[in-house]
Amino acid sequence: MSRVESKMIPLKTPLVPFTLSDPEDKIYDSKDLMGKTGLLVYILCNHCPFTKPLWGRFVEIADFAAKVDLGVVAINPNIHPNYPEDSPAHMLDKISEYEVPFPYLIDADQSVSKALGATCTPEVFLYDHEGKLYYHGRVDDHWQDASAVKKEELREAIMLLFNKKEPPSEQIPSKGCSIKWADTVTG
Repeated sequence: MSRVESKMIPLKTPLVPFTLSDPEDKIYDSKDLMGKTGLLVYILCNHCPFTKPLWGRFVEIADFAAKVDLGVVAINPNIHPNYPEDSPAHMLDKISEYEVPFPYLIDADQSVSKALGATCTPEVFLYDHEGKLYYHGRVDDHWQDASAVKKEELREAIMLLFNKKEPPSEQIPSKGCSIKWADTVTG
C-alpha cells in the first residue's frame, strides 16, 4: 500500500462536465447531479485501506449534504483486472452494504478522474452551484477512527458553501492509495 497525497488544484477550477454509468448501466450526467448549492464528488474505490474506514462517513456526509441541497456522487477510477475488489459487481456489494444514497459511478477509461485532477482514493472535490471548485481536501482529521475526529473539514466546507461564505483558507490534502492508472499498472 503506497500512501499518496492529493495534488493542490486552484480553487474556482471549473468542473469538467461528465457522463458516467453506475454498475447497473444507469447513466448519470454531472449537470443533473448538481444541487442548488453545488456538487460533492468523491473519488473512491472498494479495496483501498484508506477508503474502507471512511465509507460510513461518506454516507453520513451525503445525508447531511442532501439537507442543504448539495448533490453527491462517487466515482470509481480503479476498474482494472488487477483489482477485482473494485469491479462493478463489487461496487454493487458496497452500495448494498452501506445503503449508499448517492450514485457510485464507473470511470472505466479514467478520463473523468484525470480531468478532475484526482491522484488518490479517497479524494473529495466540492463544487459550488456554478461548478467551480470550492474545496479540495481531506474529509476530516482522523481517517482511521471516526471517534477520534476533532476537525471535520469537509462538513465545515459544506456549511461555508451553503452560507455563501468564502472557501476555507486551509485546504489540507487527502491522503490515500494511488489511483491504479491503466497506463501504469501492468496486467
